[in-house]
Amino acid sequence: MQTIFVMVKCELGKSYAVADDACGVEQVSEVYSTSGEYDLLMKCYLDDKTDIGHFVTSRIQTLPGVKDTFTVITFKAFT
Repeated sequence: MQTIFVMVKCELGKSYAVADDACGVEQVSEVYSTSGEYDLLMKCYLDDKTDIGHFVTSRIQTLPGVKDTFTVITFKAFT
């Protein structure tokens, strides 16, 4: 299992709609509103064989109202 975080910049006034749509994507476990350059932060769990770039471009960037994304790929979780 691989964990990624996708920061999403939304079209003006679309953050809540994008967040609602993102919650319907199976691999998206959590969606947070954020301040700053990006509007949302999505935590996603992907199977090891899933292509991260394909997932982001086909499942996140195509959500209505998404303007831009920035993906953070993680290596190890510390508890």
